Amino acid sequence: MSEFLSPVKRILVNHKIKFGVFFIVLILWLFCLPKNLFEDPTSTVVDSSEGSLIGARIADDGQWRFPQIDSVPQRFKQSVLLFEDEYFYQHPGFNPISIIKAIGHNLTKDNRRGGSTITQQVIRLSRKNQSRTYWEKLIEVFMATRLELRYSKEEILKLYASHTPYGGNVVGLETAAWRYFGIPAQELSWGQSAALAVLPNAPALIFPGRNEQAFLDKRNRLLKKLWEKKIIDKTTYELAIAEPLPQKPFPLLDLAPHLTERIRNEHPGQRVTTSLKRPLQQRLNLLAERHYQQLQSNEIHNLAILVLDVETRKVLGYVGNSPSDESHANYVDIITKKRSTGSTLKPFLFASLLDEGQLLPHSLVEDVPTVINAYHPQNFDLKHVGAIPASKALSRSLNVPAVRLLREYGLQKFYNKLHKMKMISLDRPSSYYGLSLILGGAESSLWEVTSIYASMASSLNFFLTHSSTYRNQEFTEATYLQNETTNFGKEQFDPLVFGAGSIYSTFQSMYEVNRPEGDENWHFFDSSQPIAWKTGTSFGFKDAWAVGVTPKYAIGVWAGNADGEGRPGLTGITAAAPLLFDVLDALPQSGWFQEPFDDLVELEICVQSGYRASVYCDDVKKEWVPTHGTRSGPCPYHQQFFLDASEQYRVNSECYPLEDMVAKNWLVLPPILEYYYASSNPNYKPLPPYLEGCSALENNLMEFIYPKRNETVLLPKDLGEKSMEIILKLAHQQSNAIIYWYLDELFIGKTENFHDLILPIEAGEYMLTAVDNQGNRIQQVVKVRSASGE
Repeated sequence: MSEFLSPVKRILVNHKIKFGVFFIVLILWLFCLPKNLFEDPTSTVVDSSEGSLIGARIADDGQWRFPQIDSVPQRFKQSVLLFEDEYFYQHPGFNPISIIKAIGHNLTKDNRRGGSTITQQVIRLSRKNQSRTYWEKLIEVFMATRLELRYSKEEILKLYASHTPYGGNVVGLETAAWRYFGIPAQELSWGQSAALAVLPNAPALIFPGRNEQAFLDKRNRLLKKLWEKKIIDKTTYELAIAEPLPQKPFPLLDLAPHLTERIRNEHPGQRVTTSLKRPLQQRLNLLAERHYQQLQSNEIHNLAILVLDVETRKVLGYVGNSPSDESHANYVDIITKKRSTGSTLKPFLFASLLDEGQLLPHSLVEDVPTVINAYHPQNFDLKHVGAIPASKALSRSLNVPAVRLLREYGLQKFYNKLHKMKMISLDRPSSYYGLSLILGGAESSLWEVTSIYASMASSLNFFLTHSSTYRNQEFTEATYLQNETTNFGKEQFDPLVFGAGSIYSTFQSMYEVNRPEGDENWHFFDSSQPIAWKTGTSFGFKDAWAVGVTPKYAIGVWAGNADGEGRPGLTGITAAAPLLFDVLDALPQSGWFQEPFDDLVELEICVQSGYRASVYCDDVKKEWVPTHGTRSGPCPYHQQFFLDASEQYRVNSECYPLEDMVAKNWLVLPPILEYYYASSNPNYKPLPPYLEGCSALENNLMEFIYPKRNETVLLPKDLGEKSMEIILKLAHQQSNAIIYWYLDELFIGKTENFHDLILPIEAGEYMLTAVDNQGNRIQQVVKVRSASGE
């Protein structure tokens, strides 16, 4: 063994300098390539779910440079290999024969010839701003051999195709295909592929009107060579040479500019495949343009549309703003901006009340003048109907019933529920919003609100298809990423927010009772497919909303002015709903939700009041309601009364024989409810008056309408007078009652039939008393204050 080592040792000693140089060169060769060959910033590129381009944003260095392509199209590959490097698959990174030929050509000819392989060109592209010398060429050869060891031939081709300049600020094959031909690289014809194969060799040829013949000759020579090599046939060759050359670069597609800009901020320099459906997006753009033309006549300049897939929570359509101009802030992505929610939260309160059994879908709710801690909500039409089915109050978007129901349900409890639904825009305490929360006192985005509606529909669908279970992360944010899988959590038997029965009943109310009587505009919104939908209008006519869901789709529409300017007529029903239904018509049919019978129970319902039928309800029907509807109480409005034999007067045992009395069940509303309800419901029958000689025994015969209890009357200050007139109003169950009015025991007048009394009054505190002709009395403290503070 020692005899063998001695010659080896001798060789190492005698040639140590050579071996040292060799190892140094080897080390340099092994580490001559940077970790990332290219550090250039890339453009943000956005594709539809079908893989077609819908938008892009230029790279930070001002170049149109798409991210590296996944594969090199076959036509371009064969064209560029034949033109640039015919022996690409045979050489180790450089071609000695080509280099020798190039050196000989450069020594004998005036024009220079490169002789670089595609691998060498990749190295040259990565070493920008290097001088074109023979020493630099030697470095390229050295690094090219190392590149061949690190990457496969196909990967090297992708690097070349992705980083080659194509004239101007166009870099990369995919970029060039879109800029010069308006199509993806995979769809390039032979003529187009050949043109782009020869262009990097002389990028200046691309300027229209200059050197076009030289460009044409170069391309056609390559096409002829492809034909001679039998890569293409004669017919293909003849068709290819007849193709026009690329001219002025096409503007890149921008089908969803606001989403593209959002992606540029959230995923800069990446190629992102979105879930957008390109045909739908194009249709939405047309609808947005058409409705913008209509809205701008009323100086409404901005709108937004969002369409979600209910099952996956993926974005299918995204119109962030209208096609207006910069003076109207068309660059603002309305979908992500917080705006006053208007009435869009009302269905969530309705579902909450149903879910806990505090309400049945058609139970009568109160709609009367209301003051709560100096807060005085008003309906849109400034009118009241006294009592109205809850479902109809929802569909007609009445404000007063919503505020009263929120107070009954609990502001903090509802606020907590909204947070469970991932309404993260509510970033202040519930006390900050107060009861106005339900009327638009809070702000949220179209993105957030539409996601919640979609989550409700998805929760119902999942319950129906997965053995009556729910998911513990059902309420989650939407996504525009095609390859992102949303985690909806684990299955559980208890609902996260709402039970399926309450969701179904809410949607049913939003669908079946969504045509308010007396509004002639609503007939325009009849659609070929059913939808549960809700409109919203913010205070001051600044925001118009329309949000709807089907079993497959959730649609959100907003219209208004980005700068917050309000406009008369800017309401959800007039500005947003028409667009919502046009969008619905652009979507495939999705049917209607199935009934979740496992979370419904059949109850006997009083037809007139919508409550559970009591023993005094004559008109009863069976109805499927949410399971916890069994917790609701019986009808509070039906009572039994005794009439005389003619059934025209009420009687009692003090004034009428028991054996002659006729027992009758009657719907009786409290006086203030009855006052408004009777005027809007002509079929309502008030109780008959008492027979002469019979006294009323009830304590709730009458009620003050105005002034309301605990309300301060404010006198205007601009007339220069100490006293002003106010109107006193009272409701009495007996239509023939006479009311005697007193202020601090001072008689001030009497009223019959309609109990309205005009009274001159000064600032101060008074005791208001009303006594009817049967001796029934009510009293209330009235505070009157001058607006000047006197």
